[in-house]
Amino acid sequence: MGRPALNLEKIQIRLSKAVIDRIDAIAGSRRRPAFIREAVESELKRREGKGD
Repeated sequence: MGRPALNLEKIQIRLSKAVIDRIDAIAGSRRRPAFIREAVESELKRREGKGD
């Protein structure tokens, strides 16, 4: 039995090496996708006026 679907869509973005290095310094390269997902979600909530 496989893992349950997360209802995620794959996208491609370009980030500078400096930004990637900063993300990796905080989250680690293995947690990079989760960090980016969380950062995008947080910024969307902030801009929509729904900050937690």
